[in-house]
Amino acid sequence: MIIDCHGHYTTAPKELDIFRQAQIAALEDSTKAPSSEALAISDDQIRESLEGAQLKLQRERGTDLTIFSPKAAGMAHHIGTKETSEAWSRVSNGLIHRVCSLYPKNFVGVCQLPQSPGVSPANCVEELERCVTELGFVGCNLNPDPSDGYWQEPPLTDRFWYPIYEKMVELDVPAMVHVSCSCNPAFHFTGAHYINGDTTAFMQFVEGDLFKDFPTLRFVIPHGGGAVPYHWGRYRGLAQDMRKPHLNEHLMKNVFFDTCVYHQAGIDLLTRVIPVDNILFASEMVGAIRGIDPETDRSYDDTKHFIEAAPGLSDEDRYKIFEGNARRVYPRLEKHLAARSN
Repeated sequence: MIIDCHGHYTTAPKELDIFRQAQIAALEDSTKAPSSEALAISDDQIRESLEGAQLKLQRERGTDLTIFSPKAAGMAHHIGTKETSEAWSRVSNGLIHRVCSLYPKNFVGVCQLPQSPGVSPANCVEELERCVTELGFVGCNLNPDPSDGYWQEPPLTDRFWYPIYEKMVELDVPAMVHVSCSCNPAFHFTGAHYINGDTTAFMQFVEGDLFKDFPTLRFVIPHGGGAVPYHWGRYRGLAQDMRKPHLNEHLMKNVFFDTCVYHQAGIDLLTRVIPVDNILFASEMVGAIRGIDPETDRSYDDTKHFIEAAPGLSDEDRYKIFEGNARRVYPRLEKHLAARSN
């Protein structure tokens, strides 16, 4: 199977944005706050939003299953209060559940968490449990920067985050470390803020000892790990200077990287530097980069052929990247895949 671990519902019907704008407007007048029932999106609208986009590309590129979550930039955790985020997350996750119910062979859900600046991640526990136990989701997206560009929260290794980690361990689900939009004009959201977020999260893990407290906790760092693979020697050296164990022992039983890297040389570097057991296939298709690369005449986010062409990978390596590692990192996939085959 080809399991894409990184997909977002970037093509949701316009009614979702209309609902969000009404929710934001209601911050000035709470009497105008829309109820979740006000979001009127039909099954046919969902089908139409996917058939010419994600589903079409799955068929064309040979992807079997996408681990699917709400639009990353749309999470916008800085907006409003914790109640705003709670309502928005429930609506967004509910829509993902509908997608997965309509297309169970194509999508499985990962949830947005109701994070809010300065609010304990304990506030996210109830929604994570609902999405996993009631909606059948297999993981969550965790934003290390709910202020969206200003980095006001403690590092991911701080005990501030422990309530959500405890629930993740209990449910045996991983988190993809994924920032949202950038309110800081110094950082373009996909070109700078996303890569900064990936790189920063990894360095926080290097500095801390999180996995001594949570030996089964798992994180996927997207976009190829940001700058990490390119500067692997720097991070090994920093860990050594801090008298931490070798990175393979310190982090690589718990931290994984995806393949949202949009050129062959980048994938070649990723697969040479990062252990193959720590790489999960992903494309984030219909995401940050939607154009055609004039150097290859292929879509930038058609990452499957990069893995197929990467030198030095055996058939077993490619199996791990395309399928095996996803099954291991997202163990709740097994139940979904068993039902899918029936």
